[in-house]
Amino acid sequence: MNILPKISVITISYNSKDTIEKTINSVISQDYDNKEYIVIDGGSKDGTTDIIRQYSSDICFFVSEPDHGISDAFNKGIRHATGDLIVLINSDDYLLPEALKNVAQHYDTATDIFCCNLLLWNEDSGEKRIIKPSTDFPTMPFFRRPAHQGAFITKALYERIGLYDTKIRYAMDLDFLMRATKHHAIFKHIDINVAVFRLGGATDESIFKKKKDYLTIVRKNGGSRLQSYLFYAFLVITQTTKKALRLSGIDWVRKIRYRPACHLSL
Repeated sequence: MNILPKISVITISYNSKDTIEKTINSVISQDYDNKEYIVIDGGSKDGTTDIIRQYSSDICFFVSEPDHGISDAFNKGIRHATGDLIVLINSDDYLLPEALKNVAQHYDTATDIFCCNLLLWNEDSGEKRIIKPSTDFPTMPFFRRPAHQGAFITKALYERIGLYDTKIRYAMDLDFLMRATKHHAIFKHIDINVAVFRLGGATDESIFKKKKDYLTIVRKNGGSRLQSYLFYAFLVITQTTKKALRLSGIDWVRKIRYRPACHLSL
């Protein structure tokens, strides 16, 4: 008989009134009873909290207060989570129908991180692509895809290796997964689509703003100073090249890396 895990879904938000209702509905409408929903708001001023409070009966824990960035908000939610598995669904992303049920059917107590597919959605162009996540994150994580919205991580792993580094502003998921790899966490890929990841937000921040993050991540996970700069140089070259191609109307890099998902309704 399959063990049905308790799944904690955590949403962090800040001034997300245009998108958060869809996020909330995608969680509370899941056909899976053994779940809890936690919402951590960073002190929104645009009416986001009014929307959240409309769904208070479906939210197990909610707080709205200033925080110290994305990692801090993630950590607040994780500390309140009581599930066997924890997934982070940001306020501009959302779960697909039956996502929790489908993940639960693949649950086993030996795995630390269940890595599921995401749908990458460009609202401007209407393009949809399937992101298949990586399942190992070495010291030099070339071509690795963290995809945290599709990563169902055990509470036990967080307790064993720690939470997200609050000194990391943007790439905290990469840092955590590199740390998990270093601590011999067991990854399992489940070939199902569980969430929609909208382009935008912190993901679209300039690679130059993220320089400190990437240099720090490589060094703290066992890399040398030279390795950290080589990895950052690799990111600068690849990201600026992709951006230049997109601006010129060419987006073959994304088309090569991610499978098309035109047949899927969002």
